[in-house]
Amino acid sequence: MTKNDEFMNVLEVDPDIIVDLRYATENNFTHKKIYDFTTAISRTNTVKKLGIASRLLKKQGYRIKIWDAYRPVSAQEKLFEVYPDPNFVLPPNPNASHQKGVTFDLTITDMDGNEQEMQSAFDEFNATASRSYDGRTPLQQKNYDILNDAMTKAGFVGYSEEWWDYRDSDMDDYGPASADPNDYIL
Repeated sequence: MTKNDEFMNVLEVDPDIIVDLRYATENNFTHKKIYDFTTAISRTNTVKKLGIASRLLKKQGYRIKIWDAYRPVSAQEKLFEVYPDPNFVLPPNPNASHQKGVTFDLTITDMDGNEQEMQSAFDEFNATASRSYDGRTPLQQKNYDILNDAMTKAGFVGYSEEWWDYRDSDMDDYGPASADPNDYIL
Protein backbone atom coordinates (compact mmCIF):
# COMPACT_ATOMS: atom_id res chain seq x y z
CA MET A 1 0.00 0.00 0.00
CA THR A 2 1.43 3.37 -0.99
CA LYS A 3 0.96 6.50 1.04
CA ASN A 4 -1.71 7.68 -1.42
CA ASP A 5 -3.74 4.50 -0.85
CA GLU A 6 -4.13 4.99 2.90
CA PHE A 7 -7.47 6.10 4.34
CA MET A 8 -8.33 7.62 7.68
CA ASN A 9 -11.46 8.32 9.73
CA VAL A 10 -11.98 12.12 9.86
CA LEU A 11 -12.67 11.93 13.58
CA GLU A 12 -9.05 10.89 14.13
CA VAL A 13 -7.89 14.43 13.30
CA ASP A 14 -10.63 16.13 15.30
CA PRO A 15 -13.38 14.37 17.26
CA ASP A 16 -15.33 17.66 17.28
CA ILE A 17 -16.09 17.34 13.57
CA ILE A 18 -19.76 16.52 13.13
CA VAL A 19 -20.48 13.61 10.79
CA ASP A 20 -23.96 13.48 9.29
CA LEU A 21 -23.56 11.36 6.17
CA ARG A 22 -26.77 12.17 4.33
CA TYR A 23 -26.49 9.27 1.88
CA ALA A 24 -26.48 6.83 4.79
CA THR A 25 -30.04 8.01 5.49
CA GLU A 26 -33.15 8.87 3.51
CA ASN A 27 -32.50 12.58 4.26
CA ASN A 28 -31.04 13.34 0.83
CA PHE A 29 -32.29 14.31 -2.61
CA THR A 30 -33.00 10.69 -3.60
CA HIS A 31 -35.08 10.02 -0.44
CA LYS A 32 -33.32 6.63 -0.37
CA LYS A 33 -30.46 5.20 1.66
CA ILE A 34 -27.51 5.10 -0.76
CA TYR A 35 -24.86 3.42 1.39
CA ASP A 36 -24.76 1.43 4.60
CA PHE A 37 -21.97 3.10 6.59
CA THR A 38 -21.86 6.16 8.83
CA THR A 39 -18.10 6.65 9.11
CA ALA A 40 -16.59 9.54 7.12
CA ILE A 41 -13.24 8.53 5.66
CA SER A 42 -10.89 10.02 3.13
CA ARG A 43 -7.29 9.71 2.02
CA THR A 44 -4.98 10.23 4.97
CA ASN A 45 -3.34 13.40 3.65
CA THR A 46 -6.74 14.83 2.72
CA VAL A 47 -8.02 14.18 6.23
CA LYS A 48 -4.95 15.90 7.67
CA LYS A 49 -5.78 18.97 5.59
CA LEU A 50 -9.33 18.84 6.95
CA GLY A 51 -7.83 18.88 10.44
CA ILE A 52 -6.07 22.14 9.58
CA ALA A 53 -9.35 23.65 8.37
CA SER A 54 -11.09 22.45 11.51
CA ARG A 55 -8.49 24.13 13.74
CA LEU A 56 -8.81 27.39 11.78
CA LEU A 57 -12.59 27.31 12.13
CA LYS A 58 -12.58 26.40 15.82
CA LYS A 59 -10.42 29.46 16.54
CA GLN A 60 -13.32 31.50 15.13
CA GLY A 61 -16.01 29.60 17.05
CA TYR A 62 -17.15 27.16 14.35
CA ARG A 63 -17.13 23.43 13.73
CA ILE A 64 -17.15 21.42 10.51
CA LYS A 65 -20.16 19.29 9.65
CA ILE A 66 -19.59 16.64 6.96
CA TRP A 67 -22.46 15.47 4.76
CA ASP A 68 -20.36 13.24 2.50
CA ALA A 69 -16.78 12.09 2.14
CA TYR A 70 -15.45 8.97 0.37
CA ARG A 71 -18.25 7.65 -1.82
CA PRO A 72 -17.85 4.20 -3.39
CA VAL A 73 -18.51 3.84 -7.12
CA SER A 74 -21.58 1.72 -6.30
CA ALA A 75 -23.07 4.67 -4.39
CA GLN A 76 -22.33 7.04 -7.27
CA GLU A 77 -24.17 4.67 -9.62
CA LYS A 78 -27.30 4.96 -7.44
CA LEU A 79 -27.07 8.76 -7.29
CA PHE A 80 -26.58 9.08 -11.06
CA GLU A 81 -29.59 6.83 -11.72
CA VAL A 82 -31.77 9.29 -9.82
CA TYR A 83 -30.20 12.54 -11.07
CA PRO A 84 -28.14 12.12 -14.27
CA ASP A 85 -27.09 15.78 -14.56
CA PRO A 86 -23.27 15.95 -14.74
CA ASN A 87 -23.26 19.54 -13.43
CA PHE A 88 -24.35 18.18 -10.06
CA VAL A 89 -24.08 14.37 -10.13
CA LEU A 90 -21.25 12.91 -12.17
CA PRO A 91 -21.49 9.54 -13.89
CA PRO A 92 -19.80 6.78 -11.88
CA ASN A 93 -16.04 6.98 -12.37
CA PRO A 94 -13.37 5.53 -10.06
CA ASN A 95 -11.20 8.58 -10.86
CA ALA A 96 -13.82 11.14 -9.76
CA SER A 97 -12.97 13.05 -6.61
CA HIS A 98 -15.53 11.62 -4.16
CA GLN A 99 -14.84 8.13 -5.44
CA LYS A 100 -11.09 8.63 -5.02
CA GLY A 101 -11.64 9.76 -1.44
CA VAL A 102 -10.33 13.32 -1.79
CA THR A 103 -13.52 15.40 -1.48
CA PHE A 104 -15.82 16.52 1.30
CA ASP A 105 -19.33 17.93 1.17
CA LEU A 106 -19.56 20.07 4.27
CA THR A 107 -20.72 23.19 6.06
CA ILE A 108 -20.02 25.03 9.28
CA THR A 109 -21.91 25.03 12.55
CA ASP A 110 -21.57 27.00 15.73
CA MET A 111 -19.82 25.23 18.61
CA ASP A 112 -23.18 23.73 19.69
CA GLY A 113 -23.64 22.08 16.29
CA ASN A 114 -26.22 24.46 14.82
CA GLU A 115 -25.73 24.84 11.08
CA GLN A 116 -24.95 28.35 9.94
CA GLU A 117 -27.09 29.95 7.26
CA MET A 118 -25.81 29.43 3.74
CA GLN A 119 -27.15 30.43 0.33
CA SER A 120 -28.91 27.12 -0.30
CA ALA A 121 -29.57 23.76 1.24
CA PHE A 122 -27.19 20.86 0.70
CA ASP A 123 -27.80 19.19 -2.68
CA GLU A 124 -30.09 21.97 -3.85
CA PHE A 125 -29.31 21.60 -7.51
CA ASN A 126 -29.93 25.04 -8.97
CA ALA A 127 -28.20 28.40 -9.41
CA THR A 128 -28.34 29.22 -5.69
CA ALA A 129 -25.80 26.45 -5.02
CA SER A 130 -23.16 28.00 -7.28
CA ARG A 131 -20.08 29.65 -5.83
CA SER A 132 -20.70 32.56 -8.21
CA TYR A 133 -24.28 33.08 -6.93
CA ASP A 134 -24.65 36.80 -6.25
CA GLY A 135 -27.88 36.67 -4.24
CA ARG A 136 -26.32 35.86 -0.87
CA THR A 137 -27.47 37.91 2.10
CA PRO A 138 -24.70 39.59 4.10
CA LEU A 139 -24.92 36.80 6.72
CA GLN A 140 -24.77 34.08 4.05
CA GLN A 141 -21.78 35.81 2.47
CA LYS A 142 -20.00 36.03 5.83
CA ASN A 143 -20.59 32.32 6.54
CA TYR A 144 -19.55 31.30 3.04
CA ASP A 145 -16.35 33.36 3.33
CA ILE A 146 -15.49 31.86 6.74
CA LEU A 147 -15.88 28.31 5.39
CA ASN A 148 -14.18 29.00 2.08
CA ASP A 149 -11.22 30.83 3.62
CA ALA A 150 -10.50 28.02 6.08
CA MET A 151 -10.82 25.30 3.45
CA THR A 152 -8.64 27.05 0.87
CA LYS A 153 -5.97 27.89 3.48
CA ALA A 154 -5.93 24.20 4.42
CA GLY A 155 -5.31 23.09 0.83
CA PHE A 156 -8.73 22.57 -0.74
CA VAL A 157 -10.38 23.97 -3.85
CA GLY A 158 -14.11 24.45 -4.22
CA TYR A 159 -16.23 23.02 -7.01
CA SER A 160 -17.84 25.87 -8.94
CA GLU A 161 -21.42 24.54 -8.92
CA GLU A 162 -21.68 23.54 -5.24
CA TRP A 163 -20.64 25.82 -2.37
CA TRP A 164 -20.40 22.77 -0.04
CA ASP A 165 -18.00 20.69 -2.22
CA TYR A 166 -14.27 20.91 -1.40
CA ARG A 167 -11.61 18.86 -3.15
CA ASP A 168 -8.05 18.28 -2.07
CA SER A 169 -5.83 20.54 -4.19
CA ASP A 170 -3.58 17.49 -4.67
CA MET A 171 -6.48 15.34 -5.95
CA ASP A 172 -4.71 14.56 -9.23
CA ASP A 173 -1.95 12.79 -7.28
CA TYR A 174 -4.40 10.06 -6.27
CA GLY A 175 -5.59 7.10 -8.28
CA PRO A 176 -8.76 5.05 -7.97
CA ALA A 177 -9.68 3.91 -4.48
CA SER A 178 -11.35 0.98 -2.89
CA ALA A 179 -11.98 1.19 0.82
CA ASP A 180 -14.56 -0.08 3.26
CA PRO A 181 -15.55 2.74 5.62
CA ASN A 182 -16.62 0.14 8.15
CA ASP A 183 -12.95 -0.75 8.57
CA TYR A 184 -12.30 2.73 10.01
CA ILE A 185 -14.86 2.89 12.81
CA LEU A 186 -13.33 4.33 15.96
